[in-house]
Amino acid sequence: MTQKNNPMREIKVNKLTLNIGTGKDQVMLEKAEKLLKQITGIPPVRTITQKRIAAWGLRPGLPIGCKLTLRNQKALEMIPRLLAASDNKLEDSNFDDNGNVSFGIKEYIDIKDAKYDPAIGIIGLQACITLERPGFRIKKRKIMKKNVPMRHRISRAESIDFMKKNFNVKLISEEEI
Repeated sequence: MTQKNNPMREIKVNKLTLNIGTGKDQVMLEKAEKLLKQITGIPPVRTITQKRIAAWGLRPGLPIGCKLTLRNQKALEMIPRLLAASDNKLEDSNFDDNGNVSFGIKEYIDIKDAKYDPAIGIIGLQACITLERPGFRIKKRKIMKKNVPMRHRISRAESIDFMKKNFNVKLISEEEI
C-alpha cells in the first residue's frame, strides 16, 4: 500500500471556528452575537478575559468577544461561503505548520446570502479551519493521551494542497495584494 492510498493519510475538516473580538464595548458584543446567530443560525458563546491588563482596562471575567464552532456538514457548507467573501484567495501566511487555516473577513456583507442589518452595522470576523487526519483522537482521548507523531501531522504544504483541491483556493503572494 503506497502513501497515497493509505486511508490514515486522508485529510478532512475537523471544525470551523468563527470569532469576533469586540473589546470592552458591550453594545458591540451584542451586535457581534446577533451577527453570528444571523449567519449560522446557532447562538455563539462569549469569550471571557483571563488576565488583568490595566492599560487596556481589562479585568478577569469581563466578556470581550464571541465565538462559535461548526463541525461536520454545517462546517463544509459554511466554508465555501466564507472563502467566496475573500474571492477564494488566501495568502501563504494564512496557513500554519499544524494544518490550520485562518483568515479574516472585513465586512460580513461580503458573505454569500448575508443581508445587511442596520442594527448591526458593518463588522468583520475571523474564520479558522482546523484540518485533521484519522488517528488525531489520540491527543484528545481521556485514557492514554499521546502526541501525534511528526510524520502524521499535517504540514503547511499539505493543507495548502487540500484547500486548493477541495475548495478551489488560489494562493496569492504578498506582492499581489
